[in-house]
Amino acid sequence: MTHVLIVGSGPTGLTLAIELARRGIEFRIVEKSTEPPAGVRGKGLQPRTLEVFDDLGVIDEILATGREYPSLRGYQGDRVVWEGRMDELREPSASVPYPNLIMQPQWRTERILRDRLAALGHRVEFGAELTGFEQDGDGVTATLTGGERVRCAYLVGADGGRSTVRKRLGVGFAGETFESERMMLADIRTRDLDHDHWHAWGSLETRAVHFTICPLPDTDLFQLVAPGEGDIAALVAEHAPHVRIDEIVWRSDYRVNIRMAERFRVGRVFLAGDAAHVHSPAGGQGLNTGVQDAYNLGWKLAVGSEALLATYEDERMAVAEHVLGLSTRLLRTGDVRRGDDTNQLDLAYLGSPLSVGERGGERLGTLFAEQRGTGLLLLGEPAGDHPARVLPPLDGQRGVILVRPDGYIGYHGEESGLSAYLSGFGIEAPLARAAR
Repeated sequence: MTHVLIVGSGPTGLTLAIELARRGIEFRIVEKSTEPPAGVRGKGLQPRTLEVFDDLGVIDEILATGREYPSLRGYQGDRVVWEGRMDELREPSASVPYPNLIMQPQWRTERILRDRLAALGHRVEFGAELTGFEQDGDGVTATLTGGERVRCAYLVGADGGRSTVRKRLGVGFAGETFESERMMLADIRTRDLDHDHWHAWGSLETRAVHFTICPLPDTDLFQLVAPGEGDIAALVAEHAPHVRIDEIVWRSDYRVNIRMAERFRVGRVFLAGDAAHVHSPAGGQGLNTGVQDAYNLGWKLAVGSEALLATYEDERMAVAEHVLGLSTRLLRTGDVRRGDDTNQLDLAYLGSPLSVGERGGERLGTLFAEQRGTGLLLLGEPAGDHPARVLPPLDGQRGVILVRPDGYIGYHGEESGLSAYLSGFGIEAPLARAAR
């Protein structure tokens, strides 16, 4: 019997797998596709996700092969009519070590995460599709392609917006599909544009965008995005006849969906990432929210106490609802700017049962090197033994602060209440002994 079966190997499923692997938890991660996906799809990594990737041990390659978003260049035909940025580049600081949005093709993000998982001794099982499952009080029995039956304590559906897991649970997926808002997405090659700008064609009078062509870092590819449907080559020829498309490497047509699952958990089965919430592309929130679903859930599955697992749905549903509202608003207003609203640094778990005290639920926002790894971090000068690494108190701090493995403050208060807090959620010393 394996502890966790992860269904889906996108950024959400891979993040969860790494979290379990570095804690020594038995799991399997299965993917119905026979090989890793092609095409870019999501490409923006927000500052908070970069902090997560630092903790997972992949930040160096993410930054080495990615880049900050280039400046925008607007055209009428072959004439440049506007230049500017959609974000303000910022310098790193002690509280925000990765302040800027990083462009990284999703296929490469997934490859980097798979390589990290392999270094931890695990791999994705491609060509293994979940065909059914049933659960009881002791676990879940899942059936895979070919009739293999897998017994696990918990099952996590990270299998995308058309999630088999969600559908078989019978969980509603409330929201809207905008039939009239269709988009074309393609990876292309052209020798007629530079790789230093994000190129855009549109109407200055109506502010309508015909299409954009964005260079993808550390590749010879560009990503083309256009509203509607049709012939990409003909569209480019109409508005930018000086730009010749040498090759369309990959293409996808999609409708804008804004939906959220009515539950993120049913018994021993959890939903995460696009299986739980799908966003408009505005603001670059979808991939990042899924990664942080997994970052929230991983350490809780490792502990395995019911009291702790019960906080996943409470915490992540509130975040997903907020982020869906943000991305929908950006879609409706056409605002392409990025910054404090979209970087996800201000997301918090205020009001969660796991958040106790004045600062409970806040992102700690400092001591990032000390937070690396899988254990708890205790700030203060406790008198007794605790299942956490202990550091001196922060300036002006009263009492002790217990930092969760995902970087948020769980407990802030007098030391006398700490033991009851830990035992109430089933958090014991072994959690602190695992290391990166």
